[in-house]
Amino acid sequence: MAWTKERLEEVAQTRLGGSKLIVVANREPYIHRYRDGEVEWIRPAGGLTTALDPVMRACGGVWVAHGSGDADAEVCDKNGRVRVPPDDPSYVLRRVWLSKDDEEGYYYGFSNSTLWPLCHQVYCRPMFDPSNWDAYREVNETFARAVLQEAEGGPALVFVQDYHFALLPKLLKAARPDLVVAQFWHIPWPNPETFLVCPWAKDLLDGMLGNDLLGFHTQYHCNNFLDTVDRALECRIDREKFAVTRGGHDTAVRPFPISVDTDLPKEYLGDDWEQRAKALRKKHRLAARPLLVGVDRVDYTKGIPERLRALDRLLTKHPELKEKFHFLQVGAPSRTHLPAYRDLADEVQELAEKINWEHGDDHWQPIVFLNEHCGQEDVMLLYRMAAGCVVSSLHDGMNLVAKEFVAARDDERGVLILSQFTGAAKELTDAVLVNPFDVDELATGLHLALTMPVEEQERRMRRMRIKVQDNNIYRWAGMLLSEVGKLVPEPVAPPTPEPIVPVNDPIEGRIARENFITAMRLAGC
Repeated sequence: MAWTKERLEEVAQTRLGGSKLIVVANREPYIHRYRDGEVEWIRPAGGLTTALDPVMRACGGVWVAHGSGDADAEVCDKNGRVRVPPDDPSYVLRRVWLSKDDEEGYYYGFSNSTLWPLCHQVYCRPMFDPSNWDAYREVNETFARAVLQEAEGGPALVFVQDYHFALLPKLLKAARPDLVVAQFWHIPWPNPETFLVCPWAKDLLDGMLGNDLLGFHTQYHCNNFLDTVDRALECRIDREKFAVTRGGHDTAVRPFPISVDTDLPKEYLGDDWEQRAKALRKKHRLAARPLLVGVDRVDYTKGIPERLRALDRLLTKHPELKEKFHFLQVGAPSRTHLPAYRDLADEVQELAEKINWEHGDDHWQPIVFLNEHCGQEDVMLLYRMAAGCVVSSLHDGMNLVAKEFVAARDDERGVLILSQFTGAAKELTDAVLVNPFDVDELATGLHLALTMPVEEQERRMRRMRIKVQDNNIYRWAGMLLSEVGKLVPEPVAPPTPEPIVPVNDPIEGRIARENFITAMRLAGC
């Protein structure tokens, strides 16, 4: 039976058992901003929000996120709530307000200068700054208070997203043991030797073990997590059931390969996509030449310089391909506060200019680099008109660009050149799989995308489309909800906090009082 929005709704009603669904993510699914003095809304770029928005539309509930738009507060009520999507409200967005210092320490600091490079093994050294750790801990506590307010009055399933909130599950459980808490870690989990260099590794692991269910993209990442816990903490690990018991609490660890909504490409493309494609070709002087595309944030994990060097290698080895195609790279600016990202943007720009100078002329430039954010309508248009899509990530938990490209190709044409170091490579085995560190192998993959016979394109694309359609975003969410339902079959009414009772041992008495005060503070009491 195919997974659809309707089937997910049925599963949610059955498995949630009347519990409220609360999703927690750093990024909000809709941003309100001022433009020419008026308030407008946009969908931010990013695989997480694109993947989860259809789930929330199907299930309803509350999405708790950082309010980052300059007009976000304008449209919210006094508690930071607004119904979304703005054009067809079906769930609540609860915005959490962070100061610039919060963002600097928690987001740019610990999340993206410590955890991101630590988990992506691409040779960018993590930064271990105690002040960033303090900010990360405090923001996790801020989100805990917001979630507990949203969960007041009844049972709830809290679905925590990603590496920004490693401490949140345990904070929630400390205040509301009855809450069902699940977390999905969207990035890779490294081996123990890598992760345990972090000075706060044990605190992060302890926080994550507050979950009832912890999900990763692949079994390999689950294995790495269990090995890390085994090395770092006193706990019991059941390798057969893939579960960790710590302090009397069980955490199940499972692989859930995330995917996309396969109905969205048709919605975004519309009936006029061919006219828009002609306009785009005219705007960028693409003529009718075959088009290779890359769609990424400008991030050092995505392998953008590597694919440009492979393109240079391709044109050197096959000069007959000059003036025969274009490579269009969408590189959305990302985390520009961080020096590593600013340096990468400069490197990509310089590489593109150098290759265009060496191989192009006044009439033809091999590379078109769009260092800007593109809406989903434009991204889907590029997927649909491309001869090939290049995903050369050096390390990626999944990479939804690969699946979006496949979902957009209802003509069953086009070639996916895919890094073997992505989670998507485990499923999309009919892609042209490459080692992005091997410039010759990647160049060969580009050449194959430009020369592959139509019959082979169709054969490969047909098989990949079946996999993506069968394993879509609704299946991902449905399997998660089903697994949580197994772990906690019946929601339990919120317990009444026990009063502080005298304890003979003064140390135990102090600990009991501190635990009680902490739980009440988090609960907003």
